[in-house]
Amino acid sequence: MAEHRKGDAVDVLLSSSRELLHPEELLAEATRDLVKEEVRRHLDRKLKENPELARELKESVKELLEARAREYGAALRVTAAMARLGFAAAPEALRGEMSKEIAAILNRELGSLVERAL
Repeated sequence: MAEHRKGDAVDVLLSSSRELLHPEELLAEATRDLVKEEVRRHLDRKLKENPELARELKESVKELLEARAREYGAALRVTAAMARLGFAAAPEALRGEMSKEIAAILNRELGSLVERAL
């Protein structure tokens, strides 16, 4: 059994090495990165040449992020309404258990959200 595990480790190393030996993929990826960098430099130059366009882009991105935040807020409110509806529709005997489960889920999700925000 130990030999089987040793063989698995060798197989993993060999397959990893084979993946590294695909120069055509490495070349394509490096070329994409170079093109992206060049496009980024070109766009940066254009924005520096046209401050009004840079301001407009910055404001548009800000509006987009605000709209996305409002969308997430609305989705959260819909989810909360659905949870309240499910709670109201549940038999009385299950409501206590459901309350605990909902509280645990919210606690976990809000904790995760706070951790990501920090």
